[in-house]
Amino acid sequence: MSMFCYQCQETAGGKGCTVRGVCGKTEEVAKLQDLLIYTLKGISEIVVKGKADISKLGNTNHEVLSSLFMTITNANFDDGSIEKQIKKMLSIRDGLRKSVTAENLHDAATFTVDSRESMLQKSESIGVLSTSKEDVRSLREMITYGIKGMAAYAEHAKNIGKENIEIITFIYEALAATLDDSLTADDLVALTLKTGEHGVKVMALLDEANTSRFGIPEITEVNIGVRKNPAILISGHDLTDLEQLLEQTKGTGVDVYTHSEMLPAHYYPAFKKYDNFVGNYGNAWWKQVGEFESFHGPILFTTNCIVPPKSEEVRARIFTTGSTGFPGCKHIKADENGKKDFSEIIALAKTLPAPEEIETGSIVGGFSHNQVLALADKV
Repeated sequence: MSMFCYQCQETAGGKGCTVRGVCGKTEEVAKLQDLLIYTLKGISEIVVKGKADISKLGNTNHEVLSSLFMTITNANFDDGSIEKQIKKMLSIRDGLRKSVTAENLHDAATFTVDSRESMLQKSESIGVLSTSKEDVRSLREMITYGIKGMAAYAEHAKNIGKENIEIITFIYEALAATLDDSLTADDLVALTLKTGEHGVKVMALLDEANTSRFGIPEITEVNIGVRKNPAILISGHDLTDLEQLLEQTKGTGVDVYTHSEMLPAHYYPAFKKYDNFVGNYGNAWWKQVGEFESFHGPILFTTNCIVPPKSEEVRARIFTTGSTGFPGCKHIKADENGKKDFSEIIALAKTLPAPEEIETGSIVGGFSHNQVLALADKV
């Protein structure tokens, strides 16, 4: 078995991908992601056992959230960027170990690697199947996957200036607990339920972050047709990336369309002031291969879901940012203030044809909990 991954609904036969991910993940990417998670567990054990002041671990907290985000399904296929992140997190881990007193540490907190080859070799012994008891293994993985989603939401909220130390603290505690062989299946069931509780808390945090910045989502009719201007397609969940893109495309003659996960952005009042924010193009994330062909313009992935493109022409039009990545695609980094320069994407859009029409008309959405409650007396 060259790899083992069963974290998503796409997995082969509903059991697990063992040669190549159905999502497109290669063996190397799967193994490097396993090692990155293992490293994060080691960091978490040091933080917990060393009683580190988590409120003062600003950069470490950020990098832990970003690292977890990198490993969610269809987010990052770039083995080079994952390898680089492992090295960064090992450096953070070793620095933490020197700054606190933590004894009887797990191998995850102390192991060393010095090359891609040694990383892949190490990954052979620390993957999902390294836990022999099936119930314990399944519970550990369920907790880990819940934490990955939690980290994604916490990262989005943090980008808007909202943070909850209780959530970050729980992430460290739960990751560290997945290394503890003294915990029984019953203990892990309790921790799984606690993970769910914190999942609700992080959803509330992100809702507060989004609504305080962009307004409360409202029932909105969204155009699904196209105009004749050059355009950029934006996918994913990061609304701050969308905001920056709309600001930078304002007055340029370049339109912006959402795809799939970014569709809900149309429901937020703050984005309705942009006259070049035209509508939504295409359908579900898994239909993107054909839809990207007909869109013609650049595509910006702010988060998952990336499906490996089948043509080099489409790959050349794909840009990634944040925790996403794909080999051969340009990655847009943020500066120290979180600002991103999308000028290269805008310039490329101006050289390409307008989107090809695949639908006409409109769809209606925006039924957020606040909107539904406001209409409760009429429903």
